[in-house]
Amino acid sequence: MKILISNDDGYQAPGIVALFEALKDIADVEVVAPEHNNSAKSNALTLHSPLYVHQAPNGFRYINGTPADCVHIALTGLLDYRPDLIVSGINNGANMGDDTIYSGTVGAAMEGYLFGIPAIAFSQTDKGWKHIDAAARTARELVQQLARQDLAGAAPWLLNVNIPSLPFESIKPLKVCRLGRRHAAEKVIAQDSPRGETMYWIGGAGAAKDDAEGTDFHATTLGHVSLTPLKVDLTDHDGLRYWAQTAQRLAAPAGEAA
Repeated sequence: MKILISNDDGYQAPGIVALFEALKDIADVEVVAPEHNNSAKSNALTLHSPLYVHQAPNGFRYINGTPADCVHIALTGLLDYRPDLIVSGINNGANMGDDTIYSGTVGAAMEGYLFGIPAIAFSQTDKGWKHIDAAARTARELVQQLARQDLAGAAPWLLNVNIPSLPFESIKPLKVCRLGRRHAAEKVIAQDSPRGETMYWIGGAGAAKDDAEGTDFHATTLGHVSLTPLKVDLTDHDGLRYWAQTAQRLAAPAGEAA
């Protein structure tokens, strides 16, 4: 099995190092990750400036771009083979609910999925890397289970996995969940720059709004690993008929619309 690892915290982050160490003896593993922290970059690609690939002393390759850049470049020219699995993470903090829209961790995995390769985004629920070895061991076990079922290298799928920041023995079994929802983000932080200009910092993520049973928020709060299958189709299928009827009314002459 050949695995490509990326992340959004940067190639030196403890999460990606722990993930590599956990997977390197069960697969041929290669790391292509951002040079610097690229949290909340989602699926962004760099189109208007050049990208450079460098290699660190530990063999990791890093790029001065986004998580999606890293996977894109790896799959379209850097690697001379097609990985069986894309693994992103382990992220420093949760990626649950609305987080998945912004997450660079999910963005890296999604880029692999868009190329037709199965992909997993791994995150720890708490920031700070506490119990990162336990999270990496949990990730390894899930990858091994998927491989045993011949799901690596198969038809593409995209999984979002959040692991409680707990000792390995305290982590409860995996639960398949839907995404929860967050409240709106906290208020923007305004400050004066040294030159007297107003600068703004994006506020923190909102607290959980929908954390009912069955959501990723609920499962991880109880100590379970949450697994949510994701899809890229953003079409509002339930609203198609309504908008088709609305479009007909909008296109009708004024008299008929009345």
